[in-house]
Amino acid sequence: MSTSQSEHQLVDERTLLLPTSQNEEAQAGFGKPSRRASFPGSVFNLSCTVIGSGIMSLPATLNILGLIPGVALIIIAAFLTEASIDFLLRFSKPGSAFSYGDVMGEAFGKVGKYLLQSCVIINNIGSLTVYMIIIEDVLSGSTSNGVHHAGILEESLGVHWWTGRAFVLIVLTVVVIVPLICFKRIDSLRFTSAISITLAVVFLVAVIVITVYKLILGSIEAPALFPSVTGLTSFLNLFTAFPVVVFAYVCHYNVHSIQNELEDSRRMPAIVQTTVALCAFVYVMTGVFGFLLFGESTLSDLLSNFDTDLGIPYSSVFNDIVRISYAGHILLVYPIILFPLRLNLDGLLFPSARPLASDNVRFLLISSGIIVITLLGAIFIPSIWVAFEFTGATVGALLAFIFPACIVLKDPHGIAWKKDKILSVFMIIVAVVSSVVAIYSDAYSLLT
Repeated sequence: MSTSQSEHQLVDERTLLLPTSQNEEAQAGFGKPSRRASFPGSVFNLSCTVIGSGIMSLPATLNILGLIPGVALIIIAAFLTEASIDFLLRFSKPGSAFSYGDVMGEAFGKVGKYLLQSCVIINNIGSLTVYMIIIEDVLSGSTSNGVHHAGILEESLGVHWWTGRAFVLIVLTVVVIVPLICFKRIDSLRFTSAISITLAVVFLVAVIVITVYKLILGSIEAPALFPSVTGLTSFLNLFTAFPVVVFAYVCHYNVHSIQNELEDSRRMPAIVQTTVALCAFVYVMTGVFGFLLFGESTLSDLLSNFDTDLGIPYSSVFNDIVRISYAGHILLVYPIILFPLRLNLDGLLFPSARPLASDNVRFLLISSGIIVITLLGAIFIPSIWVAFEFTGATVGALLAFIFPACIVLKDPHGIAWKKDKILSVFMIIVAVVSSVVAIYSDAYSLLT
């Protein structure tokens, strides 16, 4: 066997989800061995992991922080995200680690690996639940602060049991989500990821067109450049924005899965840089133009703002374009987030079992369980802002900044530079302080 073939087989063995040989590929239903992933396909998959539901709350983040601090936070978070992923990739090489869990395991043993897997499970279940809530809001309507925002189906067909949230979600799950989650290689989702990113761009372009038109008309008020702090409560409320932005950038759990299928794994840093730059641009544009468009009326879920007269020609058409394009985007993001969730859940529950792709019964049971949990969560969680704040302030901060920084400080292979350790300490301090204050602020607001 050649060195290249040996490396590819080792990657498959360490990835757990993937078969370890061509025979297992055939048994798992792959047929011919799959080709290695391309640069564009990998960028699409990683971008699709990043640009999920978090984008919807970025205008609300700018509403809390003001335009200038809000944009600065989005950009700083992008640089820190790229740096933390670079830590993971660099510390994967010496020990031939092929997953985030492997890197944590090398630094902190089995406890570290199990902790990482648990955080990915909590984070991704939260993400998928938020996706379900957004789809519900778009199609079947939502209620915010006592005001009902009609969904597209309600507006077109009226209020019926078959336009209700639960029934619509079940139909979409069976028709769209279930077929897509049956793929056993993440590269198989590259085409749906490309469509998903395209739909996100359509959404963004529509928001920009509406905002520019209203700016020309002079019907948009000047935005607040800085936050208004009138007391301790409003000051603490500023910290709730940090977890939301952190949540929007978390993609670390999919980095190794994408790298493992690359034809040339050395291209992964360039893929990460391209992805983070693209996503940061989309986030800044969405935050700025969404905040400019609605100002102080910006809701925690921006899509809920698009159910009234926008004061432009063909307002209802633009409303539908914005909501449908983003709902379609979210629907196609779901499988790319479920992929690492399923992988880590299987690794936590069945650490010694054979590769998941070669066990169709286990594959089906785990996938079905995830869908049921996220459907139930979408029914009982009232607001995506609540989900963003608590998820981002806890496991989101751990996955994005605290765990990578701790790996650097532990430095199991003795390769960390001094500037790496300084940046790691900075990441931990910022993440811990912001998360603790955000959790306190959230809990205080819920109890009062």
